[in-house]
Amino acid sequence: MFKTFKNAWKIEDLRKKLLFTLLIIVIFRVGVAIPVPFLDPSQLANMIEGSGNLLGYINMLTGGAFAQATLFALSVQPYINASIIIQLLTVAIPALERMQKEGPEGQRKLARITRYTGCGIAFALAIAYYFLLRNQNAVLYTEGGYGWFTATVIVFAFTAGSMLIMWLGEQIDTKGIGNGISLLIFAGIVSRMGTIPGTIYGYVLGIINGFQGKAEGATSLSGMLGDGYKYYFMSAEGEMFASYPWYYILFLLLILVLAVVSVAFIVVMTSAERRIPVQYAKRVVGRKMYGGQSTHIPIKVNMSGVMPVIFASALISIPGTIKALFQINDGFWSTFLGWFNYNQLGYALIYLMLIIGFNYFYVAIQYNPVEIANNLRKNNGAIPGIRPGKPTTDFIVKVLSKITFVGAAFLAIVALLPIVIGNLTHINIQLGGTSLLIVVGVALDTARQMESFMLMRHHKGFLE
Repeated sequence: MFKTFKNAWKIEDLRKKLLFTLLIIVIFRVGVAIPVPFLDPSQLANMIEGSGNLLGYINMLTGGAFAQATLFALSVQPYINASIIIQLLTVAIPALERMQKEGPEGQRKLARITRYTGCGIAFALAIAYYFLLRNQNAVLYTEGGYGWFTATVIVFAFTAGSMLIMWLGEQIDTKGIGNGISLLIFAGIVSRMGTIPGTIYGYVLGIINGFQGKAEGATSLSGMLGDGYKYYFMSAEGEMFASYPWYYILFLLLILVLAVVSVAFIVVMTSAERRIPVQYAKRVVGRKMYGGQSTHIPIKVNMSGVMPVIFASALISIPGTIKALFQINDGFWSTFLGWFNYNQLGYALIYLMLIIGFNYFYVAIQYNPVEIANNLRKNNGAIPGIRPGKPTTDFIVKVLSKITFVGAAFLAIVALLPIVIGNLTHINIQLGGTSLLIVVGVALDTARQMESFMLMRHHKGFLE
């Protein structure tokens, strides 16, 4: 990938696209730091802390803008939701389905509908976010005319910020390189990774102080951990660090090794595909013979990308968010909602089933085996050993079912492994799998687009 970037930088047209993309990302990061007036977001820290609820998940996607209540607090969430809604409606509404098949003009109409839908969703989310901030006493003025003016400014600021992000993403699509919205999500997640070295340093400091405390014969927690105690370990984690320092050294090394292995695993599985061979029959038209070549239908193992994990994370985080918003701390509902906490076995099992279910659903709306079989028949193509028509459809359905299961298992492993390791080591990496999937997937997609651009330019120069 680094070699691809180096070669791309040598091409003037591609270098301009890369610089334009970097400029948009810089503007995006500047917007993340611009505060919205009349707000004090410090009250949100306790609610968003951790990743066991929807707010922590949204904060991860926004690169920390949601927790700070800045201009880009809603980030790309409204646009993603609008895209998903329109994509699902194209299956259910014939008019939208026809529009999707109309080519570039139909795509422009769908993009316009998606844009208006995203604006409506952004406005609704801005109102909800205002009431959330108001309930947490983060709004400075809530009464009388000042309160109405404050509410108007906050809601329209969040909505405008979301629309600006949508526009920035479209500018990358038009004049830059890569998928605009995905790159903005990528930039937000990577910016949050800047806190990782400090976290690792804190854990290493605690382990070292634990060794020193044990060597000096200290018996209390504060005596064993020394200065590291007041910075990081004023909890049960500190006791475990002090009692079993070698245990945590091994787990810290294991996490670093697993991070590297996970990246390699994601790269391999993202690029993997199942190729169904196709043979086209020969046909004579006049004095010329057409067809007769062999090709294949590529079916990616992870054809749905990270979307099933995003859907599953958002859905399973709703109970935890409800518990935090309404401060339900006792009674039946507290026990019931507690089952959806990320350190519970029930959370992992439900999360697993949701990932598998959403993966099958997403593949089902993307691939139509009947349409693929009909297109093969119209073009005199056939899968070797399989008769045209229904047998071809059944064969494609069978292959899709197997590939989809493998892809779902891959997503489940990447998403659940950080949860298991986090519960064993008490290190907060519950959203690490989702972040890795997005970061690696976007990086690979951008590298492929640069390679395609260079290949197209090479062929064009050769023909000229």
